[in-house]
Amino acid sequence: MLIVAAITTFALSLAPAMGSATSNGCTASQLQAGLCSYTTDKEAVVSGTDTQKGSGGEAVDNEPRSNPGAAPRPEAPAEPEDCGPLNRCENYVVAGPPDVTLADLASFRPAQPTLGGEPAGFGVVGMPTNLLASASEQRIPGTVLGWDVTVRFVPVAYVFDNGDGTTTRASTGGASWTALGQGQFTPTATSHAYRARGTYPVSVTVEYEASVDFGSGTWRTVPGVVRAEAAGYGVRVVEVRTALVDRTCVEDPTGPGC
Repeated sequence: MLIVAAITTFALSLAPAMGSATSNGCTASQLQAGLCSYTTDKEAVVSGTDTQKGSGGEAVDNEPRSNPGAAPRPEAPAEPEDCGPLNRCENYVVAGPPDVTLADLASFRPAQPTLGGEPAGFGVVGMPTNLLASASEQRIPGTVLGWDVTVRFVPVAYVFDNGDGTTTRASTGGASWTALGQGQFTPTATSHAYRARGTYPVSVTVEYEASVDFGSGTWRTVPGVVRAEAAGYGVRVVEVRTALVDRTCVEDPTGPGC
């Protein structure tokens, strides 16, 4: 009996050295080489392997363990459905078309209006001379602040400089006496009566209201007005007296009363 007990004791003392598992799930050679560690009594992790049997025989995952108390990683928000040509998305926040000012429209200019009157180039002292200007709505495509747009100019006011220090402001450019159904030398919304003979340089400034369309079909008004001027129309004002003459003033500008 003594001989058997001695042999058993000798075998147990040699087991760790021969590679058998210790109580923590690691072999003696792994512990000595620093390749094995454990976190609980039943878990052991061996470097360089995916799993290692613990002392209880279960597999132990060598991958990093998640922290059950940590907040889940947020997912990237989905890009909004309304991101497109008319809406730019920055960090998934929809950015609509920018606000536009008249300074942004500096490269867009409406066409010059036309200017005339009746009688053409003439007037009579003390009698209305009918001044006429023409301007129309205009649409100009282009680019504003990096966006493709259409700029619209709509005439909203006409300011006539009568050439004698006075001005006439009207909502239209005027119409001929015939179109208005009026007789010659009768007052109109754009007429002016000169008080003295002379030649007067007349000009007109048209005020346009500007608006922009970014392709949606909706016009966005731009605060303020854009102006365009026409000049170079001279009115020669004469006096009218009753006299018998051989020729009219048109035929003889130096004749009586011309």
